[in-house]
Amino acid sequence: MSDEDLCYTSAIDLIQRFKTRELSPVDLMQAIINRSERVNPTINAFADQYFDRAIEKAKLAEARYRRGNTRALEGIPIVIKDETAIKGERTTHGSLLFRDRFDTVSAPIVQRIQRAGAIIHGRSTAPEFSCAAVCHSLLHGVTRNPWKPDFTPGGSSGGATAQLAAGTTILANGSDIGGSIRIPASCSGIVGFKPPYGRVPQDPPFNLDTYCHDGPMARTVRDCALLENVIAGPSAKDIASLKPKLRIPEKFKPIKGWRIAYSVDLSYVEVDDDVRANLLSCMEVFRTLGAEVVEVEVGWSNKVLAGAMAHLTHIFGAYISEHYTRHRFDMSNYARAFASQSRRAHADDFMTALTIAGEMYQTFGPMLEKHNLFVCPTTAVPAVRAEHDPSSDKITVNGRDVDPMLGWVMTYPFNILSRCPVLSVPSGLSKDGIPTGIQLVGNTYDDISVFRAAVALEAERPWLDCPNRRPRL
Repeated sequence: MSDEDLCYTSAIDLIQRFKTRELSPVDLMQAIINRSERVNPTINAFADQYFDRAIEKAKLAEARYRRGNTRALEGIPIVIKDETAIKGERTTHGSLLFRDRFDTVSAPIVQRIQRAGAIIHGRSTAPEFSCAAVCHSLLHGVTRNPWKPDFTPGGSSGGATAQLAAGTTILANGSDIGGSIRIPASCSGIVGFKPPYGRVPQDPPFNLDTYCHDGPMARTVRDCALLENVIAGPSAKDIASLKPKLRIPEKFKPIKGWRIAYSVDLSYVEVDDDVRANLLSCMEVFRTLGAEVVEVEVGWSNKVLAGAMAHLTHIFGAYISEHYTRHRFDMSNYARAFASQSRRAHADDFMTALTIAGEMYQTFGPMLEKHNLFVCPTTAVPAVRAEHDPSSDKITVNGRDVDPMLGWVMTYPFNILSRCPVLSVPSGLSKDGIPTGIQLVGNTYDDISVFRAAVALEAERPWLDCPNRRPRL
């Protein structure tokens, strides 16, 4: 097996090879480091690197495999997003303001990842304060899409997906307050899961924001489930965390006989032709698997976006605006604009957002209850330019200008409907060679069904499993 193939091997297969002594965690980590050093100058997806320490930890993992006392993720390389606290390491949030800030306590998911034996070999980049659907900042520069470097890998967890697509990590974490796991999963052609609110514990105060979710990212659905099973479960320090712990099974029954609903445009979004075609192609796969597939009218409108922005500017924007007065000239244009917008938010805007959320589920909930799954595109276009500035640049879809911040994505409705689990999986490539994705949306707290459907789809449409289905770097 070539080093490149090794870097694209699934975590589940790697663990099995470690157990049989066919492969050493040290050899894997060295291959990951070598590839990172070769391709990262093109994609710029590392915020920090811990390569020397990772090799030492890989040696300890190798010893554990010899002794037979391994853990769930023993020896698996993982990158942690540059907003997720790691004790003793800097967490910059992609901001010049925090370039020298070091954390004293690890986030709950990092503690669980480390206890499970995974090896953190670096930080993945994110836009400043994770407040954009692209991935560039004044601190770290521009992170690029491995498939087409002129385009973004998506954001805000863009460094994570760029690394997964480029083969510089095996697993990654992400966070999602408006689509920040699913948008880059779609743009980069990987798998990303937004768990239902409360499934994965978080630090305060954002553990109390229903839009906010931490979740797993991987190249395969089963690897995504493997990481989800490590990070999910109640925490004594997070009052919103759900009990009992839900475990995603290793094996799933077929989806024959399922009823699957889909919408191309959620009744109001301008959608690119390639995105539409790839969605419909996936719907045909579900039909061949024995599911009844029907197009539905969701009945939403642009006020869904207005509601999402009212919520985000009122809570998330207020967090960023704390730094606006003293440090605004050290902030990225988009972060400064978002903070400024939040200062105009009022309590009645937040109340409007709650009202819109209630109206959305009045129709969506009864429809979803009649189906096992709902499917729609993850993004309305494959990707936007790598340097896109949502505070000033324009985006046009089908000849129409759309909101440059979130008008090109279709993820935020399911942050509004935060109790629905959502898995973004690849749906194909655009004519320009950029990945597209679809969202598999489950009934509230029915995580297992979205993984069941995704495993079935992936078995028919494998992704990144051979060189001609990978980025050419």
